[in-house]
Amino acid sequence: MQARSMLIPALSAVIIVAACATTASQPTRSAQAEADLAKALAGRVAGPPVRCISTYHADDMQIIDDWTILFKDGGTTYVQTPRGGCWGIAGHHNILISKPMPSTQLCSGDIQQLLDPVSRINAGSCVFGDFVPYTKPS
Repeated sequence: MQARSMLIPALSAVIIVAACATTASQPTRSAQAEADLAKALAGRVAGPPVRCISTYHADDMQIIDDWTILFKDGGTTYVQTPRGGCWGIAGHHNILISKPMPSTQLCSGDIQQLLDPVSRINAGSCVFGDFVPYTKPS
């Protein structure tokens, strides 16, 4: 009986340690997405991350994959890597809706909605992280 009473706390400790040691899976970018990202950032260097950027026009946004969205502003391309990804945006079947509307900025921590334009049903959401600016060196 005493062995059993010691086994439960020991197993609980093992489960807790295993859960803490587990890390979130990192995005695996397809070869096509890697090529698209390399092409979009060719000749550019990364600057320090920024918290917010000015709002964008849909034609100034490029979706690389569910983990990477590019926003273009003049000579700067901002790389957005939503926290945990933005599942469903890469298929180009959903559109990104900024909340609240209208907004003058997109910021880290903002929750963006995905909308199916045909059914007009919410198709998910994603939380933006910091924006990394890429510019051509002077």
